[in-house]
Amino acid sequence: MNDMVFVKGLKIDTVIGVYDWERAIKQSLIIDAKIYCNIQDASKTDDVIHAVNYKTVCEDIEEICHEMKAKLLESLAENICQYILNHYPCDAIALTIHKPNAIRQAQSVGVSITRSK
Repeated sequence: MNDMVFVKGLKIDTVIGVYDWERAIKQSLIIDAKIYCNIQDASKTDDVIHAVNYKTVCEDIEEICHEMKAKLLESLAENICQYILNHYPCDAIALTIHKPNAIRQAQSVGVSITRSK
């Protein structure tokens, strides 16, 4: 499937990290998602009911981040991917989570995973 709905640069301030000081503050994450799905019905009907609603995807990702308060980006990424695959009509998702303030000398660090049904 070559069709894709994407989210680029979703900024979420949330609790993330393994150290005690990280658990006491919110840190910025930047999330990019490529959701592979068939968009033919949406393009033919021009009806949002046949589309993967990127606004809802963003809201769901943000809610997962806030509820989970993950220690590891790897765990957060896996949970987001599994949620999207289970709740949206898609075949696969490629997800990147950036933690831009984690390493002062780096523009960003993070993880990138791809999951499919």
